[in-house]
Formats: sequence, structure tokens, C-alpha cells
Amino acid sequence: MIGVFDSGFGGLTVLDALIERLPRHDFLYLSDNARAPYGARSPEVVQRFTLEAVEWLFEQGCPLVVLACNTASARALRTIQLKHLPRHRADRRVLGVVRPSAEALAGLPPGTIPGLTPPSQIDGIVAVLGTETTISSDAYGIELRKLAPRLRLIQQSCPLWVPLVEAGETEGPGTEWFLHRYLDPLLERPDPPRRILLGCTHYPLLLDGIRRIVPPGIEVLAQGGLVAERLADWLRRHPEMDVRLGKEGRRRFATTDDPAWFASNAARFLKHPVEAFQAHLKYYEKGHWE
Repeated sequence: MIGVFDSGFGGLTVLDALIERLPRHDFLYLSDNARAPYGARSPEVVQRFTLEAVEWLFEQGCPLVVLACNTASARALRTIQLKHLPRHRADRRVLGVVRPSAEALAGLPPGTIPGLTPPSQIDGIVAVLGTETTISSDAYGIELRKLAPRLRLIQQSCPLWVPLVEAGETEGPGTEWFLHRYLDPLLERPDPPRRILLGCTHYPLLLDGIRRIVPPGIEVLAQGGLVAERLADWLRRHPEMDVRLGKEGRRRFATTDDPAWFASNAARFLKHPVEAFQAHLKYYEKGHWE
């Protein structure tokens, strides 16, 4: 199965798009609800929690894991890819949402190679909205400076949006006030961005309200569809991985919290009922598992 990981429910928006784009593939979704949200945690904690989740998905038989979480992608992905996999899991792959999202934010095709593509001449202003941890990591700035160095990036943290979504408060005057709180500083600039990326997988649940506030001339990008399209492209370019993936249309859901509670909340995101089971992650500390 393809493992899909998020700290909470937001990654279900990515999973939904992945299933639509790759309906035959098997997916196992893991949500670390017991320790969510990750957005305000330290980089060291995010790295440890993410590694524990990835290893659990590997143990369940997932040769490929997608970090459907911007915070985990920003803070843990490179460490896992460059240090953990070569030493311990050379036959596995872990992908994130930052790189494909940065490509889309710059208006580039999937699989763009920095320095070898004319889009380095792209200029203008774009923006990313994300959690405090994602924004402070400058993960999108790092990618865009490689992909389109003339592009100017504005980064805005929205720390109160994830709690709103997790609480089911996606509409209403109170929610609209919090949307304006973080969008107005971008939109009232003399040079507003031409494209805004929702750099957190929870934020698409606020998309209707966001689009009512953002002028039609500014493009709003949600990550689900663009990540799904780029994963399909990655699998086309890596047939050696694709042949290892099950294609029976199976979907499984796991949570580190109460499965019944997870299932009832997940239905709000996916618009259909799900069944879940509880995952027990191994604790990782100082180079060894406990």
C-alpha cells in the first residue's frame, strides 16, 4: 500500500485527491491524532514523531510513504531521506508535499529540475499560508530560490486555522474573522501576490470562505490535487516502485487516538463513512527504538 501520513485530519484532503487520481492503488492512512497538532512543536520533536510514524507504515508493508503534512515535510523529510533511509531502509521511499507544492506555486510542471529549466526567469510575487513551524522552517523559500530565484515569496503563518478546522468550525462569522485576520495583510499590500498556496492540508476545509475574501484575479492553490498529479507523474518516472504497489483499490485508516472518534470526524473530511483501527507507534530516542 501507499502510506499517507499526517498529524491529524488535514491529510485526508490529500488522500481524497490521491484516491481520485490513482483509484486502483491501495492506500493506508495514518493520523497521529494523539499528539496533534505538530504546527507549534519544536523541529526535534516533529522529526522524532514523523520518523516513528514512517517506520510504523513501513512495518505495515508500505514501500512508499507520502508525508501529507507540511510541518512534517518541512522539518523531517530531508533528514529521513538523506540519513535514515540510506542506513536502514534503502529499498523504501518517502515523499513530501513541499517540493510539488513549490513547483505549482511557481507555475512549473511536475519534476522540474533546478537550473536546467527556463522557468528560472519567472518573476513576480506569490504567497504561502502555513503553520508557524512550516513558515519558520523557510522550506518553501528554500525550494523557490532553487526553482525560480527571481520569484518573490511572502510567507504568512496562520496558527489559529488548524484548531478551527479540527473543531469543525469551518463556516460562520467567527471563522470569517479569523480568515480576514491572516488574509487581509496580504491583500491590502500595494503589491499583493498573484498566487496563494494553502501550505497546510487542513486549510482546504476553509477554501470556500477564503475564496469569498480573495479577489478573483488571485489564484488560490490547494495541495490535494497538485500533489496527486505530481505523485502520478513520479510513479510514471519510477516504474520500479509502481510495480511494488498493490492495485486492488483498498483503503485502510489508522489513528494513534480512539478509532471510533477518528472515524466519526474523518467522515466530515471525506464525505463518506470509514472504519479505523488504532496504531501503536514505537518510541524512537537517541539512535534506538524503545
